Amino acid sequence: MNNSNSDLASTSDLISNLGLKINEYSEWRDGLIASIDEYIDWLSAAEMPEAMQELRLYDIKETLKKDQLVMAFLAEFSRGKTETINALFFSDFNQRLLPSEPGRTTMCPTEIFWDEREEPCIKLLPIETRQTDDTLTYLKTAPGIWHKIRLDIDSPSTMKETLRSLVQKREVDLETAKKLGFWNEEDPSMPRLLAEKGMVEIPVWRHALINYPHPLLKKGLVVIDTPGLNTMGAEPELTLSIIPNAHAVLFLTATDTGITRSDMQIWTEYVQKRATHKLVVLNKIDILWDGLETEAEVDALIQKQIKNTARELGMDASNIFAMSAQKALVAKIRKDPALLKRSGIGLLENALANQMIEAKHEILGRAVIGEVSGMVRASRKLAQMRVSNMKVQLAQLRELQNQNRDSSKEILTKVVVDRKRYEASILTFNQGSEKIKRLCDKLLRRLSMGYLNTTLDQAKQDMGDSWTTGGLNRSMRDLTRQACNLAEEITIEGHAIKKHADDLYHLFWSKHGFEKTQSIPLDMSNFVHNMQALEKITDDFCNDPVNVLTEKRFLIRRFFLGLGAQIQAIFEQAHADCNKWINAVIGELRSQISEHKIALDKRAESLMESHSSADKLFKNLDLAEKEFAKYLKESNQLDAILLKLMREAKSVLEQPASSEALESTIPKLDTDDLSKTVLLYNAPFIGGNPQAIS
Repeated sequence: MNNSNSDLASTSDLISNLGLKINEYSEWRDGLIASIDEYIDWLSAAEMPEAMQELRLYDIKETLKKDQLVMAFLAEFSRGKTETINALFFSDFNQRLLPSEPGRTTMCPTEIFWDEREEPCIKLLPIETRQTDDTLTYLKTAPGIWHKIRLDIDSPSTMKETLRSLVQKREVDLETAKKLGFWNEEDPSMPRLLAEKGMVEIPVWRHALINYPHPLLKKGLVVIDTPGLNTMGAEPELTLSIIPNAHAVLFLTATDTGITRSDMQIWTEYVQKRATHKLVVLNKIDILWDGLETEAEVDALIQKQIKNTARELGMDASNIFAMSAQKALVAKIRKDPALLKRSGIGLLENALANQMIEAKHEILGRAVIGEVSGMVRASRKLAQMRVSNMKVQLAQLRELQNQNRDSSKEILTKVVVDRKRYEASILTFNQGSEKIKRLCDKLLRRLSMGYLNTTLDQAKQDMGDSWTTGGLNRSMRDLTRQACNLAEEITIEGHAIKKHADDLYHLFWSKHGFEKTQSIPLDMSNFVHNMQALEKITDDFCNDPVNVLTEKRFLIRRFFLGLGAQIQAIFEQAHADCNKWINAVIGELRSQISEHKIALDKRAESLMESHSSADKLFKNLDLAEKEFAKYLKESNQLDAILLKLMREAKSVLEQPASSEALESTIPKLDTDDLSKTVLLYNAPFIGGNPQAIS
């Protein structure tokens, strides 16, 4: 009896681990939001608010609130992919929620999520939209095109029937099938059906969005179910954007089929080097439970299959999980801990919980800590300037109190000299600032959509009506070369801007005692990396013998259109990054100059008043002491906020000894390992809206 209770407790831990980890992550994210709120309140109380900074902090908060954990499932048909999704997330319905049966089930890519702004529903995109040049990202912004069905979440049976829409099919002639990208001679079922009926079977829907209020989905989890190799090639956005930017990719194989040719094609083309966080599931191990072997013998067979799968995929065996999704679902519905344990799903849930959350911590932690802590450090400098300036003012007032009238004139003279030195420097700053602005405007024009659209139109014109892999490859190579040249030119211009900015920083350090610092350099490496990654992906696509066939003309065109959408996203991100850099390059110095001017004005006014009246002197001394204490308190509060921010990020970064050391601890991406991965902060998932910090 004790052993049974122990097994039940252990199984319970495995069932809830993914949910627990997602809840922990959600709490961690809420902690970051609370720290940002505390910083915003500090800025308001310290009278340091800046419109651009407040707007950016608000944007970061909103992005955190809408943050998503994206899990993508990839497999050829009949590998138990949909059953795995049912077992992981929807066993609480006590039946299969998503349609899962032998043969082809899910016929269109499906995104499962929760958006509280809309009622529970399923939205279905007609397959005919493939004949247009519109991307999925764009079509998600056009609600009138989608077929919407309300979900009755109080009736599992009604929901199950509604979701059978995902597997709807219809028959079309061969020409229509080719136009829509569904003819594949290598799929034996297609020529057979064509010979029998003179028709080809295709799905009714191109894409599905399921809005469902599951507890984990409410925490930001998004599940993407893909329907197999044929659809993967026909929807470039899946392979160019969604899959590479998913936080966990599950690739499923099956014990009864082994690694087939199409499995290997999905693995090598869409998972192996494009997915940064991936796990392999060896499904359907229950076919080995035939009762003829002992449990130990079955385990040995499973371990052998894991090793063989690892060798074929070039994958570490520790990232391969043998399981039975069907038995796991049955076990969860029947509340059978022994069967659940044997199904193997617990180990997969553990790995998903740890790997996916770790990936999100890395991405979100790097973005938030890198940007918000930079703002806090800049505010910290201003707070310390206030303390330092007030300390000088206090010292001068006390000196004035102890000096005779002639000596006090020397103090006033010094203030006048400081003011004149500042006015001379501010003239130089304004001239330099104007020059920097002109250079920055020129830089941003190079990343304009007008420039990009002209380039893409020229590429399409060069392709003409041929739509061959050779033409596609040449066009992409030309685009990449132009982009790299553009990045080099922009980097050179960035160096020139930085040189002017550094001269201004040096002026105020040498003349006014500002902290010795330099402006941050412009980094175009992400832009170059993304363009080179697209070139590599295109090269792989064009060198695949399957895509050279005449019947693949549809895929080549769609691939080019998908590339165009990705290139536009890359340019938009680069434009946003450059704009952010431009605002920051002398923004910190501008704030310090403003703070310095306020301090000079207050000091001059206070000393003048104190020089003319003993009563004013005592009053100003008292006021200065109170303000000094206030500024000191504000500075300490800011240090506490920064420390709290770093503690919130302890899962990502080792806590540094000081705020200045923070930036050096932010992990860098190893681009050698991601040579085929496009790293977009605003990868389009739900509704095509940016869901990560950019």
